[in-house]
Amino acid sequence: MKYLKPLALAAMLLASALAQADINVGVTVSATGPAASLGIPEKNTIALMPKTIGGQKINYIVLDDASDTTAAVNNTRKLISENKVDVILGSTTTPNSLAMIDVISEAQTPMISMAASARIVEPVDAKKRWVFKTPQNDIMMSLAIAEHMAANGVKTVGFVGFADAYGEGWFQEFSKAADLKKLQIVANERYARTDTSVTGQTLKLMSAKPDAVLVAGSGTPAALPQKSLKERGYTGKVYQTHGVANADFLRVGGKDVEGTFLPAGPVLVADQLPAANPVKKSALAYVSAYEAANGKGTVSTFGAHAWDTGLLMAAAVPVALKKAQPGTPEFRAALRDALEQVKELPGAHGVFNMTANDHLGLDQRARVMVKIENGAWKYLPPSP
Repeated sequence: MKYLKPLALAAMLLASALAQADINVGVTVSATGPAASLGIPEKNTIALMPKTIGGQKINYIVLDDASDTTAAVNNTRKLISENKVDVILGSTTTPNSLAMIDVISEAQTPMISMAASARIVEPVDAKKRWVFKTPQNDIMMSLAIAEHMAANGVKTVGFVGFADAYGEGWFQEFSKAADLKKLQIVANERYARTDTSVTGQTLKLMSAKPDAVLVAGSGTPAALPQKSLKERGYTGKVYQTHGVANADFLRVGGKDVEGTFLPAGPVLVADQLPAANPVKKSALAYVSAYEAANGKGTVSTFGAHAWDTGLLMAAAVPVALKKAQPGTPEFRAALRDALEQVKELPGAHGVFNMTANDHLGLDQRARVMVKIENGAWKYLPPSP
């Protein structure tokens, strides 16, 4: 009997320690390399995320994958095996995020990506059941572009995109949208994120004489084809994807990107949104937090994707804590289940409604059309 009291005390102390276990959040972003203009605001945003959720301390372990797929995979392995993380946020780009899926599914650790391609979360199978994401799907943004083109007299389109999963995904999705709106794609070109010249691609686009050109790139490398088209005297409309919605693109593109049309998350023009817009309040909350820390005019849609991963965590963690303790396989599984059940959560980019078959959960409230005018983003109200 004399041993029972010490054993009971030890059990109580162990239970108390477990109850106070920290939640470890692993983050891999492209803070350097070609995607740095996307990854830096994401990294800056992680610093603004809550330090406690549901009464539990949150530890963020942030690594840079340098826009490299192999580095993203290595970071993911390290975060899981060495840092024992409960969830992974990242990566910045589609190729990196796709490459990480095998690792996180094998470890049964939930992941919330900040990259755009629908292929990151679709279809929700045995592997992708562990994967969620915050950026809008390419098809949603493709439809916004195609609708704007059709409404503004565009009949033929030239396409030039990254020679990787981002460019290929965009071509597939835009082709569907173009078909719906009776738009003819008359040229289809590719270039690498690290290229310094796209003269050959530009000449082919020019020879096709399209009414408009869609550049399917992200970050500052997306400015290259547009600058080249401008130098060659192209006078048609130019569209970009939501992958360019940051100040660095405006800086690098300068006068050459004036008049560009693009779809974007509402956060990009939060202060211009109508008062009735369901995302305005939550978008302005992020803008306020980010600019208070980094300066006026520094906010970007990419940092907002990171912010939304934090909002999803804040919604899911308290639910998961009712079932298991951090640092355990049971908690990771409970967190995955809780993420799948998030409903009507206002974020910086839209309102999230996750389901077992939809690990993005955004609808048309997550997009607006924008024009670059006088070096700034201008909100374009929907056509009547």
